Amino acid sequence: MCGYLRRHIGPKDLKEFLKLIGMGQLEFQFPEDGRAQHFYAAWGNIPEKQIKDLIIREDGMLKTVDATWWYGCSQHGDSLWINNRIHTFNARNLDQDYWHTAIHRRRGIAISTAIGEAIGPVGSEQRFFVQGDRPLLMGCVYQRFPNGRYSCAVITRDAHPRFKAFHEDAFPLMLPYDEDFLNLWLSDTPPDHPAIAALLKTPKIFTNLTVTPVKTYKDAVPKGDPVVVRPDEWVMAS
Repeated sequence: MCGYLRRHIGPKDLKEFLKLIGMGQLEFQFPEDGRAQHFYAAWGNIPEKQIKDLIIREDGMLKTVDATWWYGCSQHGDSLWINNRIHTFNARNLDQDYWHTAIHRRRGIAISTAIGEAIGPVGSEQRFFVQGDRPLLMGCVYQRFPNGRYSCAVITRDAHPRFKAFHEDAFPLMLPYDEDFLNLWLSDTPPDHPAIAALLKTPKIFTNLTVTPVKTYKDAVPKGDPVVVRPDEWVMAS
């Protein structure tokens, strides 16, 4: 997961999608001109680099919050200070104590329509624009600070065997379009629950992913032919 998410969907279409996954009561923010929203990891200690409308369940209530896309933060007045020395915009080694409370009790969902991935050495990497046929549900962890601010990380797992040509080291945790699973995910059910544990162990693809080589994620001008990666079969473990 290379620190880029895009959300480009109209209010009506997103509302219909939210209804399908049992979250029709949520309200999202939209640019007035209908342009795409681009979310970047908070490099450069810029707390305004956020994932907008991160879905969480807090105090028993389903809600959306804007969360700085870098988990390792500390409160700084009314804002946050970001520890850019440790890369925590992705959450990979979930067995570490650092992530223990978050993966047990503070799981969230980021909705995007495309993500950025890359392969190769930094500075000469090949970038890929990865777009779903349906909106992508990205598994996240988050924390809340006393001043009311939030920070988050996108969970990544071992590389998906059919995605290694585009990112050989890791694969973002995508969640299924299943209301029962999503309710479980947003609860404080321990991550060793069979359904959660199975997905954390073996990440899945839940919709067609069109992968296009590009120069930049934001412009997404093709540099080659797209490849379609098909979804996996999935049955919720119990």
